[in-house]
Amino acid sequence: MKTIVLTGGGSGGHITPLLAVAAELKKLQPDVRLVYIGQKGDSLGDVPAGHHLFDAAYTVRAGKFRRYHGEGLKQLLDLPTIAKNARDAVYVLIGIWQSWRLLRKLRPDVIFSRGGFVSVPVCLAGALRRRPYITHDSDSTPSLANRLIARWARQHAVAMAAELYPYPPAKTRSVGVPVSREYKPVTTEDQKKYKHEIGLADAKQVVLITGGGNGARQLNNVVLANAPRLLEHYPEMALIHVAGRALASGVATEYDKLLSKPDRQRIIVKDFLEDLYRYSGAADVVVGRGGASSLAEFAAQAKACVLVPSGQLIWNVKNSQVLAKEGAVVQLTEEQAEQEGRFAAVIGDLLDDPGRRAELGRELAKLARPTAAHDLAELILET
Repeated sequence: MKTIVLTGGGSGGHITPLLAVAAELKKLQPDVRLVYIGQKGDSLGDVPAGHHLFDAAYTVRAGKFRRYHGEGLKQLLDLPTIAKNARDAVYVLIGIWQSWRLLRKLRPDVIFSRGGFVSVPVCLAGALRRRPYITHDSDSTPSLANRLIARWARQHAVAMAAELYPYPPAKTRSVGVPVSREYKPVTTEDQKKYKHEIGLADAKQVVLITGGGNGARQLNNVVLANAPRLLEHYPEMALIHVAGRALASGVATEYDKLLSKPDRQRIIVKDFLEDLYRYSGAADVVVGRGGASSLAEFAAQAKACVLVPSGQLIWNVKNSQVLAKEGAVVQLTEEQAEQEGRFAAVIGDLLDDPGRRAELGRELAKLARPTAAHDLAELILET
């Protein structure tokens, strides 16, 4: 029986592609043994660990190197940041030792790394154990984790054209971003079905807000500030707010304080959604941060998207800028989104203009790679 280790985590953008690949691996080879290795303390680690696709799940220590775009020397001289980086360097060494022992027990045929800090100790231990591993990059710029483990990788799977990446051409394969088969073009009938499934059958308009699996405090605050205006102007609108595991309770409490009871009933607050496709499928407008994995999911559904990327996440900024230039999304900077009433006005313009929404959806759909998860699973099995 073939054993495959899948590792990655820290965000929904790492975990949902892992699940998509795992599903395809089981379809291609039903008797394959899939093992998930996540990071100890990962707030989203229970999602893959408890999923039926995995035959076993483990955690190891991992560390984060804190570097923040735009802060320059400030972050290098910040004592708390230095202390945390030093501590996490020790965590990486512990994680390598834990992974080395774990891989001796598991003896995997191949390791697949979706990225995230946990991939560093797992794959470095794999290199020490002479176990082949494959990396995957969803963005045009390789992650720091993948750059650290790139040298010993057997293959580099990438989302975009292979020549954009600094990997050896012979070891680089463009496959796209893997998404679940549940993400597919949404017809009018599909949208009605999804609305019914999530309890919004009577809503005339649906807006989905998602800051990713961990949420986004700045985006949450923007939505809270603009929700009353949107609810007033669109009395048959419902708003789904995926606020993040650590933030959802506080966001729900703020809505309780802010809104009348009838308006509050039109708001659904979630911490994380394993079946996000239902909620995005029901939505007329989707608001996100610009992560490549979520964009691939919304592209598969041909959704009209408004992106508010975090200035500190340079890859999200680049994704957003490129897509906005191509007319595939509407982009707002964080500063623009915080201007009084502007966020609500942008959402309202799209709700009032179905032709514009359809145009955005068509342009974003051009990025979709429906076979990405299948192609990546085949590459893993070949290795």
